[in-house]
Amino acid sequence: MNLIDDIEYNTEREHLIIPEYGRHVQKMVNFAKSREIKEERNKVSKAIIAVMGNLQPHLRDVPDFQHKLWDQLFIMSKFDLDVDSPYPKPLKEVLEERPETLEYPQNFPKYRFYGNNIKTMIDVAVSWEDGDLKEALTYTIANHMKKCFLNWNKDTVEDDVIFNHLFELSDGKINLKGSREALVDSVSLLKTTSKKKYTNTSSKKGHQKKNNNSSRGKKRY
Repeated sequence: MNLIDDIEYNTEREHLIIPEYGRHVQKMVNFAKSREIKEERNKVSKAIIAVMGNLQPHLRDVPDFQHKLWDQLFIMSKFDLDVDSPYPKPLKEVLEERPETLEYPQNFPKYRFYGNNIKTMIDVAVSWEDGDLKEALTYTIANHMKKCFLNWNKDTVEDDVIFNHLFELSDGKINLKGSREALVDSVSLLKTTSKKKYTNTSSKKGHQKKNNNSSRGKKRY
């Protein structure tokens, strides 16, 4: 019964701050903290740094390798280890500081099938002066939007739908509603997309077949 009572379970042991170094290194850090004389703490700390370096040989080529080890030593000591470090002691507040929340880049989530760059293209078109170039760019954007729409929905789509979306995305600054000029028909856009997919697939198969043929007649050892 005494042997069973002396068994230690991981759930009852001290939490490892950096598990990669194992429990023995953590005990060594705790031992260094318990030394009352600073010279002893410095000596034990340097020995711990040497052990940590041997446990992480793949980091020897990393710049500031020793600096990283000393920072990890202070982290495992919960910043309570008073020793003479060759590097500035890391600040607990800086390490525990949470980063700022990143904003989602999609401005129009209900039109995700157009992609994130479509708004930039529309803003550029809006900034141009009225003329043939702006009109050409506007219809190019509309055709691109129609192609993206068909990639998302294989059924045909009316030009009025694209014009309404373009009007909304441009905040009413680009209005092609009632335009007599039609966009590229859906069948042509679908054929273009299918042709590209077929070409990519055929090129891959041809490359694989070429590699297979090139390996014929060669001795394998």
